[in-house]
Amino acid sequence: MNDQRTGPVARLMSGVIGLLVTMSVAAAAGPESAVAAPERSRPNIIFVFSDDHAQRAISAYGSVVNRTPHLDRLAVGGARFVNSFVTNSICTPSRATLLTGQYSHINGVPVFNRFDGARDHVAKRLQTGGYHTGMIGKWHLGCEPTGFDRWIVLPGQGAYRNPTFLVPGRSLSIRGHVTDVTVDLGIEFLETRPRDKPFFLMLHHKAPHRAWEPDERNRARFREAVIPEPETLFDDWRTRPAALPENRQTIARDLTPNDLKQQPPAGLGGRELTAWKYRRYMQDYLACVQGVDDAMGRLLDHLDEKGLADDTIVIYSSDNGWFMGELGLYDKRFMYEPGLRVPLVARGPGIRAGIAPEQFVANIDLAPTFLDLAGLPVPDSMQGRSLAPLLRGEAPADWRTSIYYRYYHDPGHHDTRQHFGVRTATHKLIRYPTKNAWELFDLTSDPHEQHNLLHDATEAARPEVAALFAGMRAELERLQREYHDDGRYADPATWPAGGVDGGFGGKPLGERTVREAIAAATLMDGPPPAE
Repeated sequence: MNDQRTGPVARLMSGVIGLLVTMSVAAAAGPESAVAAPERSRPNIIFVFSDDHAQRAISAYGSVVNRTPHLDRLAVGGARFVNSFVTNSICTPSRATLLTGQYSHINGVPVFNRFDGARDHVAKRLQTGGYHTGMIGKWHLGCEPTGFDRWIVLPGQGAYRNPTFLVPGRSLSIRGHVTDVTVDLGIEFLETRPRDKPFFLMLHHKAPHRAWEPDERNRARFREAVIPEPETLFDDWRTRPAALPENRQTIARDLTPNDLKQQPPAGLGGRELTAWKYRRYMQDYLACVQGVDDAMGRLLDHLDEKGLADDTIVIYSSDNGWFMGELGLYDKRFMYEPGLRVPLVARGPGIRAGIAPEQFVANIDLAPTFLDLAGLPVPDSMQGRSLAPLLRGEAPADWRTSIYYRYYHDPGHHDTRQHFGVRTATHKLIRYPTKNAWELFDLTSDPHEQHNLLHDATEAARPEVAALFAGMRAELERLQREYHDDGRYADPATWPAGGVDGGFGGKPLGERTVREAIAAATLMDGPPPAE
């Protein structure tokens, strides 16, 4: 592994009082050999993850559809990454990449298949390296969490209201809205943590995942909201006929009565009906986003009140991008900009306030970043690179200038054909192998990806277009070699086994309080104690 992805060597306090000895640790070694930095020098780390949160639905990113004051607090007080991407825009694969720092073809989770919890991953390394580790909320990896001192997770997608949670060997339910309950659990985790070591908490929200069931306060807030329509809501996909016309994630055709939750006014049809569906869907979607922002506010306030803010790094992101009507779509999956981009903001000790790094970053970079911030070595097995230099406001000259993407489902839940591609600062190339089709976009002149330069044979044959196509194909092939993507899992017959929905078994405990639930996150013998 080159030094671009290797974190700083671990630091160990020697037996000589006051002497700090620098040790060189083999990055490829297993987590049992990860050596911790001195406890007093290491920050706490909270990673807050949402599900399907569009980058464009955060006011710090210039949203015109909502305001998110608490996520903005992170951006103003720290770093907001302008060009943050995912490598496979779908829930379970993204979560496996988060843990492993690897592309789907390496970590073994290309689709909705079970993650192998025996694999080495970031939580195991942080736990062995001296951190108290916790996982709360949406897990969606099909296996029991490993590497966590305490965990309490939703089964599969989980429920919005009075959700059931899984704890070691048991299940229980907690009354309330899942977003409120999740942050309640996170705060209780902080209150009951051991005080003699730093902590690493993954706090994962279900919201704003479909079917968009907000809490009542935010439902009321957005009930009559008029949401600006994106420029491409009525896109005809004229130059992109390979995959878009057959997809089943359109605003016009595919939102269900369960999504919309009410019947449209009588007499609506055509564009008027599509516009009504867009508004109805977005009212609930944005209300769910607002709940996540409210929860972030409660978490940040708690850190301030308890004197933890100066010692705690808080990072926020989402598992994948999201279409809010762009190209006429909802959902994610496609490599077009709304599906590819994710929010990424961070604040805390060592992070320069008010910066907006423009370097290309991806979810493969998160695990290396957690380790680097904790003073632990980054193993060669991780394909990402620590973002710590960017968080400090540095601009490494050797930073990547392109991003590789691959999506496997074909046709999947929404008839979204498998595809892979490359994005640079100015262009994007997408390959649909089962359609034998290419799409090439100039993102400078065509940021909404309306004009495929390869659609018209005459235009594609122009020397400048042909040269551009050849150069982008060469870059795509280079990235495939760099990331060791040999086409594994392109054939659905080769997809790994195991599902990710449902529970892990165990004794049902019935309804419990947040305090009892956190107690059960580690309790193995007997029922949780009553309050």
